[in-house]
Amino acid sequence: MTTDQNDDSREQGVELGPLADELEDEEYPIDLETLLERYGDYELGLGDDTTTLQTVLESQDGVTYESADDVRQSVIGMVSDEAIGRKNYSDRGGSTEAEEDTEESM
Repeated sequence: MTTDQNDDSREQGVELGPLADELEDEEYPIDLETLLERYGDYELGLGDDTTTLQTVLESQDGVTYESADDVRQSVIGMVSDEAIGRKNYSDRGGSTEAEEDTEESM
């Protein structure tokens, strides 16, 4: 499975691609084992890299997801720094706390 460049499936640096729609159509609750059997090979975009749902969630044990949002939040919480892009950078305007500390010390 490949990642899709659909902005609607990107959240906090993680591109779910076609998996986003699959999760929405799934019946919940669903346990981790079943989730990974069905969707473990789906690729997730993490900045300039990709990984599979299996790789991201396999370290969790005995988890049951109540909704697609539960799965998304779990993925976001488990991905490495690769998903966030440039550290201490925000395209939302203003400055980050790290930038403010640097400006104050000058």
